[in-house]
Amino acid sequence: MRVRSIIIGAAMAVALAGCSTIGQMRIFSDDYGPVADAGYQLPRIPISKVPTKYHRQIVRYDTKEKPGTIIVDTTNKFLYYVMPDGEAMRYGIGVGREGFEWHGTARVALKREWPTWTPPGQMIKRQPELAKWANGMPPGLMNPLGARALYLFNKGGDSGYRLHGSPEWASIGHAMSSGCIRLMNQDIIDLYNRAEVGSKVIVM
Repeated sequence: MRVRSIIIGAAMAVALAGCSTIGQMRIFSDDYGPVADAGYQLPRIPISKVPTKYHRQIVRYDTKEKPGTIIVDTTNKFLYYVMPDGEAMRYGIGVGREGFEWHGTARVALKREWPTWTPPGQMIKRQPELAKWANGMPPGLMNPLGARALYLFNKGGDSGYRLHGSPEWASIGHAMSSGCIRLMNQDIIDLYNRAEVGSKVIVM
C-alpha cells in the first residue's frame, strides 16, 4: 500500500509540474499557453499543430561539453541546452533557408528582453520594403526577434546571428530564416532564463 501511495504521489508531482514523461523524456507540452510578460500578452500557441518532437523536453544527451553549453543541430532542427548528468533541455527550432546556413562556434555576448530588430543592410537590399526599419523596429508581438534574443559573437565580434523568439510558431522544424535560429516565444523565454552571458554556442 505504501509503494502504491509513493507511485501515485510521483505521478501527481509530474502532473503538477506541467509535463509528461515518456521513457527518459519529460515533455513540457502544457507550457505554451498565453503569457503576460513585460506589458505584452503572448498568445497561446496551438501546440497540438506542432510535431511533438519539437515541444520543449528534457532528453538524454551524451556530450563532452560542460553544462550550460548550447548546441544547435541544424539538420534535425533541435537546440540543446546541456544540463548535468547526461541530460539536456531540447527545443524545436527554425533555421536558415538554403544559402543562409551557417556553422561554427560562438558565445552569448548579450541578452535582451523584447529586443529592437534592425535588419542588416544586405537584407534591406533584398527586401527594400524593410528600409523603414533601418534604424530599428520597436519591440512588440510582431517583431521578428520575438520576446527574447541572445546575441552571438565570435572572435571577429558580432556574428550577426541570434537565438531568438518568433511569433511564427509554424516555422519551427523548417529552414525559413535568414540565418538566425528561431524558437517559439515560450521556449526562448525558458532558454533565456537558463543561459548565461558567456555561454558557449556550437552550431552544427
